[in-house]
Amino acid sequence: MARKMKIGMVCSEYNYDITQMMLERAKEHAKFLDVEVAKVVMVPGVYDIPLAVKTLLKNKNVDGVVCIGAVIEGETEHDQIVIGQAARKMTDLAVEYEKPVGLGISGPGMSRLQAEDRIERAKDAVESVVKQWKALKQ
Repeated sequence: MARKMKIGMVCSEYNYDITQMMLERAKEHAKFLDVEVAKVVMVPGVYDIPLAVKTLLKNKNVDGVVCIGAVIEGETEHDQIVIGQAARKMTDLAVEYEKPVGLGISGPGMSRLQAEDRIERAKDAVESVVKQWKALKQ
């Protein structure tokens, strides 16, 4: 019998009203897919996600990590820098630890309304991690 997949989730507290709804959708989808959420780590912002991802990926009981966040456009191009750097490091960590990392971070360049419209897409990051894990196990 195949063992049940275990994932970690890292969620940004910034734009809390949006990211908390995203986190709930991601957890519900993991349950629907019969995947155990081993640990949820809350971090201040999207830029802070990679360190928590690395900590979770080091754990032998975690098969993959889902990253949740919302990077909303401000008056500067700060949103571009935040998501660019965080996404790059998440990709590097996935390759380094040979475990899937799902990018459930919406943005950059979006308004608050656009972020709200994308809340359901957090489930896509869970789906991605599960599909990658299954593909790697074949």
